[in-house]
Amino acid sequence: MTGSRTIGLLAATHIAALGVGYVAAPRQLLDGEAKHTGFFTVDTTKVLATTVESLREENKLQVFSYRGTAKVHAGRTVLWLFGGEQELIVPAVVTYYLDLSNLSLADVRYDEKAKLVTVKLPKVTLGDIAFQPENATTINGGVLTFSDEQVEALRKANYKNARRAMIAQAQQPGLLNAANRQAQTNVENYFAIPLRIAGLPDVTVAATF
Repeated sequence: MTGSRTIGLLAATHIAALGVGYVAAPRQLLDGEAKHTGFFTVDTTKVLATTVESLREENKLQVFSYRGTAKVHAGRTVLWLFGGEQELIVPAVVTYYLDLSNLSLADVRYDEKAKLVTVKLPKVTLGDIAFQPENATTINGGVLTFSDEQVEALRKANYKNARRAMIAQAQQPGLLNAANRQAQTNVENYFAIPLRIAGLPDVTVAATF
């Protein structure tokens, strides 16, 4: 008889513990992980909306960079008699980024049947051009280059030329295509990770322009 009471007491204790555990579970956590319409049914829209907000807060997302070298030339003449010239060879890095400040949930589509998320991206934009003057080579020539003022004027003109040269290089189709592909990969991963964490590893993400 004592054995029966012990078993009953243990069963009651486990049931009570289960009840306490259920009540003590953070409701906010459950609400964030599941819809009320189905137990452990992930709210895909909420996951996507959170991801969009996170990307929008990033504002400018760097997706690619190109390292190249500009070789340019500048010259000046004063009174048609005195001239000076300067050749500049300078390495630089150009960044490419996505401006996601206007990204919204309207740019994201979820096909539940196909298990496919599509994201419409803005065009990739060229970012800053970071010259590396410490690794530059400068060759001066002509009478005017004996003047520090004239040399500085030639240097400024050459860096303007170098900026134009680097922009032209960075806009080559091959580099733009590589930047676009990397942008798509980065954004697809950005969406895929939270979907995977939310229990949707079979959902595919496709970023398009």
